[in-house]
Amino acid sequence: MADDPLWAPWRLGYVLGNVNQAPSEAQSLELLAGAEPSCFLCRAAADPDEHARHVVGKGKHVLTVLNLYPYNNGHLLIAPQKHVARLDQLDVDSELELAQTITRMVGLLEETLHPEGFNVGLNLGRVAGAGVPGHLHWHVVPRWNGDTNFMPVIGSSNVIPQSLEALWKLLRERLNDHRKPCLRNGTRASGLTSDGSGA
Repeated sequence: MADDPLWAPWRLGYVLGNVNQAPSEAQSLELLAGAEPSCFLCRAAADPDEHARHVVGKGKHVLTVLNLYPYNNGHLLIAPQKHVARLDQLDVDSELELAQTITRMVGLLEETLHPEGFNVGLNLGRVAGAGVPGHLHWHVVPRWNGDTNFMPVIGSSNVIPQSLEALWKLLRERLNDHRKPCLRNGTRASGLTSDGSGA
């Protein structure tokens, strides 16, 4: 078997530890009250350029972004827009919108990528594996039978078959498509909008 390289240049920032460094662009963002300037989720919540920040959907209290260092294709991060580290710091409206957004995004991924299952979870605190322990965020990771194979076991590498750019476009188009709402349990659900709310 030939040693063919698998190029993944988007992971360089992760390898070099640049995950939370503020971008060098001169643009100054109007961050929300209590936001942390070095937090990529706070910057995504404040930046009107959702494409540049890989924001898939944004509601009143919650945003959904593509994970720049995905465990699998379609890996989403769903977070409150407010920079909070603890569950008891969430208000009731944010808790409700988070639960609704997780459900909505699982439906969106089912419709667009057709996974066979999901890992949905929260790493609460650095010792539990949180890469951004100051800003709560839930992982939604689509799974397919056989997606864990010899690559992560032998080569310590995951193969992601779709670029973040292509995935962002696909998910945004799907969210903006009111005529083809997501399927849930074989039945049609209400339409989705780019702000993550139902039509």
